[in-house]
Amino acid sequence: MATVIHPTAIVEPGAQLGTDCEIMAHAIVTRHCTLGDRVVVHPFAVLGGDPQYLKFDRATPTGVRIGSGSVIREHVTINRSIHAGQATVVGENCFFMAASHAGHDCVVGSGVVLANTALLAGHVSVGDNTFMGGGSAVHQFCRIGEGVMVAGHASITRDVAPYVMVAERDDVIGLNAVGLRRRGAARAVMVELKNAFQAVFFTPGNIRENAAAALASGRWTAEESRRFLGFFADGKRSFARARRAATEAEDTE
Repeated sequence: MATVIHPTAIVEPGAQLGTDCEIMAHAIVTRHCTLGDRVVVHPFAVLGGDPQYLKFDRATPTGVRIGSGSVIREHVTINRSIHAGQATVVGENCFFMAASHAGHDCVVGSGVVLANTALLAGHVSVGDNTFMGGGSAVHQFCRIGEGVMVAGHASITRDVAPYVMVAERDDVIGLNAVGLRRRGAARAVMVELKNAFQAVFFTPGNIRENAAAALASGRWTAEESRRFLGFFADGKRSFARARRAATEAEDTE
């Protein structure tokens, strides 16, 4: 079908829409937006609004880019970048449920789900295939790795490594085994990741150094394990940490 803009929706001149998009009644797509194909925007969502940043000059040319196949539900807000020539980015096939929010300069991967009222502050990055539970909130500049499961109402103030589950306040409670299996991870990969998890979080010493030593050892060969270990080499914030009880519970399954 062709792109459809329903009555009372506002699509400002200069906005770029792909093919087969649908902009529902009362949604707002500002001139700062670029939408891929098959993007659906539900009523009262606002895409490309000004960043919530006190020093922002509204004349600054910035944007929002949303990938093909993404669905934006009611009352979602996705704010444009604060930096000239840059954009807040949402990947392909994402699902932003009602009243969720991505602040300025966020970079959200593909296949990401934000449940109702999940909140990303400015400059947050979220890896592919991550699920943000309802009411969860992420502090500015945090990194959330690929394939993470964030529990509802969780408060994230530190970087969260790929393929883990995190709850409460920065509390890693184990690997996201269900998510990995759903994406077809082999048993050998699961075993490697569990061992890498143990090596990082439950070896005495600094976890950044633990991860670097494990990666350099060559012991882990699976792409997922190496991505997990490599995550700790970057970033400026501290890391969400694991509880021993969580891993012991996994070992009894």
